[in-house]
Formats: sequence, structure tokens, C-alpha cells
Amino acid sequence: MSTFEPTFDSLRSYECPDWFRDAKFGIWSHWGPQSVPMYGDWYARHMYLEGHAQYLYHIRHYGHPSEFGYKDICTLWKAEAFDPAELMALYKKAGARYFVAQATHHDHFFNFPSKLNRFNSMQVGPGKDICGLWKAAADEQGLPFGLTEHLGAAFSWWRFNKGADTSGPYAGVPYDGNDPEYRDFYFDNYEHVGGDSKNTQARPWYTTNAAFRQYWLDVVKEMVDLYEPDLLYSDGALPFGVNHESTPGDADFAAGLDAVAHFYNTSIRKHGVNRAVYNQKDRRPEVYRVGVLDIEKSQLPGINPEPWQTDTCIGNWFYDVRQGFKKPDHVIEMLVDIVAKNGCLLLNILQRPDGAIDAESRYLLEELSNWFPVCGEGIHGTRPWRQFGEGDSRSSTEGFKEDKIAWNSADIRFTTKGNTLYAFLLKTPENRIAVVKSLTEADKVSSVRLLGAGECAFSQAFGTLTVKLPDDLATSYTQCLAIELAG
Repeated sequence: MSTFEPTFDSLRSYECPDWFRDAKFGIWSHWGPQSVPMYGDWYARHMYLEGHAQYLYHIRHYGHPSEFGYKDICTLWKAEAFDPAELMALYKKAGARYFVAQATHHDHFFNFPSKLNRFNSMQVGPGKDICGLWKAAADEQGLPFGLTEHLGAAFSWWRFNKGADTSGPYAGVPYDGNDPEYRDFYFDNYEHVGGDSKNTQARPWYTTNAAFRQYWLDVVKEMVDLYEPDLLYSDGALPFGVNHESTPGDADFAAGLDAVAHFYNTSIRKHGVNRAVYNQKDRRPEVYRVGVLDIEKSQLPGINPEPWQTDTCIGNWFYDVRQGFKKPDHVIEMLVDIVAKNGCLLLNILQRPDGAIDAESRYLLEELSNWFPVCGEGIHGTRPWRQFGEGDSRSSTEGFKEDKIAWNSADIRFTTKGNTLYAFLLKTPENRIAVVKSLTEADKVSSVRLLGAGECAFSQAFGTLTVKLPDDLATSYTQCLAIELAG
């Protein structure tokens, strides 16, 4: 069997497997010790940033980070109510056709038993192989299993743990990231310290430190060898390209190319063919074509020739008591819009520190569990049509902007399967007359069904299709017409 070499020339021959093209909707567990304070994303970084809201919460709830640091937060994570089998069954019922678990975030804590890092979920905190438990549950439900790694940015991202307060009772007292006993966990990353102490978003996102790059590669290979996942996600571009403005070369991305080749070749050895999916966020075709493009909290303006993915969350990335959650209609409308453009939606369902989900999250999943049996026929296993939709309303393609759209009755999104064209009505017409304008005279309609309700009366003139919807609808969310085309 042919395998991949760790070069762009070799990896650009990658083809996305059908399971991912068909899945359309996945659920993600973006969960770890940073959920313990229930105070949002990037806690491990901002708790060391004097004056930041998470710093203030930390010193007033746990103590000063010179005395009670992130290493101590990790010991508080117990996952005592974690029931992956129950959650996975709920996720599948809610329409998910793949599941992804966080293996490690920027905080350098591993959710799996590692020989490379003592700060892992078997040795610190839960005393459980979190990733292994998730994989067993996914296997039981027959769902492809993925892992996300956010380690590539960690070396420079976590430089703030080397600081100290500039004022107040602890002025000049070093944070615990300076403690030599924990240097292996907090990194010996002094080369990235200084010059941007008030800039929480400052780059470089990736480091040029050769030892860390090798460590990242060793860790990714370790997790791939342990779990043989179907999907691997890097939070950022393919590591470790330095200059993202120039045409990438193999030398710049050597560690990333090595990791992806190892990942794909592991899948080939297991299955005889490559059924693995690698996600990364560099939109340049010469980079993302070594895998599947991922776009965080945003999407593309139209149909992409190759499958792609939006990753997003119902609230903040880690559980945050301050954050509102997306409602079921918002999630469904996002999903429909993304799938019509040849994309998949990976949705983070937030877990509390103990591993349970709250009533709001469960309600969302239950509503999806009611919608998918009605309209899932037009989602799973479909392909994009010749255009993604009609109507003037558009989702934003601006990064990290996911406001709910004020759709109108002219806004429709399309998918197709065989001779069936699915038309999702993003707002149900008040007069119960749906008009589809994108058909041509060559598109002969033989029948129309409203999914969940049955056959509908229709007429077709010069291609334009007019459909009479029933008064009683099967769902209170987005409706879907199944339009059968002759031939």
C-alpha cells in the first residue's frame, strides 16, 4: 500500500474520506483543567496577567499566583461526574456523526496518560484517561473519533507565568511559573518574555525553539499512536511555518508535515486506505490541501470545492458562568448554511468541571434530537448543489462574529442527494407559500415533500417552483422541502 512522505508534494495528494463528507455535524469536548474556575477561555494565561478579570478572580478566589498557580488548579480538576457513555449516546441522538475530544490545550495539560508530560489526567487531577474513555464511548456508538491539540502555540502563549506583579502587596514576587521544580510543565520559555506584558493577544503564535518543536512532534505522534484517531485538529496553521506571507516550503513546516504524514500512514496501516482527516486553519490552498480547512467561529462565503469545517462553541470555549449560550434555532441555521457550502459544523458542548453538562446544554441537545429525525435527511450524506442558496441574507465571514441572522422568507439553502434537492427554508413564509427561484426549465420537478409532514401541492412555471406548505408543521425550527427532480 502507498504511504505519504512528510513533504507538501506528497501530502497534497490527500483526498478527504467519504465518512467526513457525509457526517456534516460533529460534537467536541473542549474540556480540561481550565474549566475548573468556570471563568472562561485562556484562564491558564490570563490568571498571570496583572489586572485582567481572570487574574482578579484568581487572587480573590484561590490566592496569588506566586502561591497558588495553575499547577494547583490542575489538582482541583476531578471529573467526578464524567459519564462519557451517557453523553455520547445523547450526542449521537442529537445528530452528531463524529466526536472530537481535546487532547491538550495551550495549558500543557494532557487529557491522556503520557510518557512525555507528568501533568496528565492519569497522574494529576481526575486519575482517568479522559481521551481513552471518550474513544471507548465513541466506538460503542459507531462514531469516528478525533483529537484536538493546541500545544503548538503553548511555548510562547504561556510566557506570562514567568512574570510578577508590578504593584500591590506582591509587587516583584515571581509567579510560580518561575519555580525550577515545575519548569518542565511551565516551559523554559524566557526567550518570549518581555515587551508585551499588557498585550494579551501578542504573537508570535509559534516559536522557533527547536527543542520545543521536536517535543511537539513527539507528543503528537504519541497521541496518534495511543488512539489511532480518525481526525486530528491543530489549533492554528500547520506547525511551524514562520513566515505565513510567503509560499510555504518543506523546511519551514518540517515538524507539521512529519506529524501529518505519520497520522495518515497510521490510518493506512490500520484500514488499508487513509480514512483520516487533518484540520488546520491556514487558508492558503498550498497549505490546507494537505488536509481539511478549519475556520474557527466563522465560515466561507460560498461553496468550497473541497470539504471544510467550522469549529465553534455554544458559549465560551471553556465553561464560563458569565457567558450566554446559543439557542437551538441559531445552531440549526448555522448548520444548514455551512452544510450548503460543503462544510461541516463541529460544535463544542460545554462541560462543567465535574464533567456533567448543564440544563441549557441538555435542552439544546434535546431540541436537536427532535429536529434531526425530521430534517436530517437533508443534512447527513448530502452534497452541495450548483449554488448554496438564494435570498439576500448572508452569514458573516468576519472572524469570531456569529450573530444570529434575521432571515426572511426568501432565504433558502440547498443540499442534494441523488435526484433529491433539499431546500431549507430559513424562515417559514407566513402565508405558507414557499417559492424556489433557482430551478431552470430543465429541472423538472416530479414531487415535493415537506420533511416530517408529507406531500405538498406545487406548481412549476419557467423553472420557478411554488409550494403550498401545510398548516401543521413537524418542527418549529428550520423547515426542509425534499424536491424530487426527474432523471
